[in-house]
Amino acid sequence: MNQSIIDIAKMIDHSLLHPTMTDDDLVVGIQQALVYQPASVCIKPYAVALTAGMLKGTDIKTCTVIGFPHGSQTTATKVFETREACENGATEIDMVVNIGKVLSGDWDYVTLEIAQINAVAFEHGAIVKVIFENDYLQSVHKIKLCEICSSIPVAFVKTSTGYGYTKGEDGKFSTKGATTEDVALMRQFSAPTVAIKAAGGIRSLDDLLKLQAAGATRFGATATALILEEAKKRLGLDSTTIVNKDVSGY
Repeated sequence: MNQSIIDIAKMIDHSLLHPTMTDDDLVVGIQQALVYQPASVCIKPYAVALTAGMLKGTDIKTCTVIGFPHGSQTTATKVFETREACENGATEIDMVVNIGKVLSGDWDYVTLEIAQINAVAFEHGAIVKVIFENDYLQSVHKIKLCEICSSIPVAFVKTSTGYGYTKGEDGKFSTKGATTEDVALMRQFSAPTVAIKAAGGIRSLDDLLKLQAAGATRFGATATALILEEAKKRLGLDSTTIVNKDVSGY
């Protein structure tokens, strides 16, 4: 696979969504994005205006999350969140489906909600990525969501929030996040015009490349620096240089 560092960077949504992040943490994270030049910075809704301001004049998109992380807000609330985010400068909207409604099979509700949010985003020149939270779903739910999202259509379907924890028999919580099996399934059942975003547990360049091979073209990651530094090491580059050079042998 021949790819450049810039190609890889422009597939990453640099994720700054941890609930404990302070204002200073957010600023540092955005500054890191200015160095590594990802596709977008994915920020919490209250920080959209700050992020858009810091990214002004660059080609890095301002992305935010709607109904995060469980998708349980009312549709009206999600629509308001989307409109406010766009007015504050967001150009990419990652919305979480109402997981309970998906598991209930209330597909009319799910379809209408996604369509309304997509329409508001479209009015403001923004795109929508629909987060399924696959850890909670069976294949039949994932396939139906792909079909719904293809019919609307939205720009992306997305595997996970990265915060979809399930309780194991030992009482501990864990999340699988993005898997190659889910990405391949979503690619198979989504329209060609709908892209796939993988998120959750992407910690290395090899993680990203495996998910790319399965069909994903965008990746949510907190480990942006680690992934791109790993790519530069494979090219023999120093730690401060990002160049448009072929990456082969992956």
